This record gives sequence, C-alpha cells and structure tokens, in this order.
Amino acid sequence: MTVEEEIKNEIASHKVLIYGKGTKTAPMCGFTVETIAFFNRYGRPFEVIDVLNNMEKRAALSKMVDWPTLPKVFIGGQFYGDTDILDEMARNNEIEPLLQKVFLENPA
Repeated sequence: MTVEEEIKNEIASHKVLIYGKGTKTAPMCGFTVETIAFFNRYGRPFEVIDVLNNMEKRAALSKMVDWPTLPKVFIGGQFYGDTDILDEMARNNEIEPLLQKVFLENPA
C-alpha cells in the first residue's frame, strides 16, 4: 500500500480526522492542542493521527491537499484546513450543521 492509499483509507475510516503533531492525549504543538480543544467542544468522536516524525506522510498529505501546515482537518472525507478555517466556520455557525450531517448520514 502506498502512503497515499494509507491516507485515503484513514480519511475514509474517520468522520473527523486531524493529522497533527502528536496524539489526542499528548499533542506536541500549540496548533494541534487548539484543534483538539476545538473538536472537544462539539462532543463528537474524532481521531488524531501523529505525523510529526513521518516526513513521507506529511509530504504526501501536503501534496494531496495543497496545504503546507499542520494540523490538517478532514470532516466527512473532505479537507477543511486548520483551526483558522474552522474558527471562521464556527463564527458563521457552519460547524454544528456540518457535523450533524456527517454523523447522521453516516452513523457511527
């Protein structure tokens, strides 16, 4: 399996997926901490995949979504960027409806 195929499988396996630095219980950068805190507010399950020391996966992700920085957030299989984008979506009341759609159309 190529690293791109692995990434596609991971994205398909999680309704909300964060590629970040560190894990959900041990984040290794402030932006990953911020993104985890953001999703904790919504009370929905999400996964964090650590790519801090996996340069091949980090490079493949950046190429796939044309977004150079971490974390990279996928909701319902679609790339949404990072917390700068998510915070703007939250201010526009777009996050909760999106999560409702993702979790209702694809029950856990």
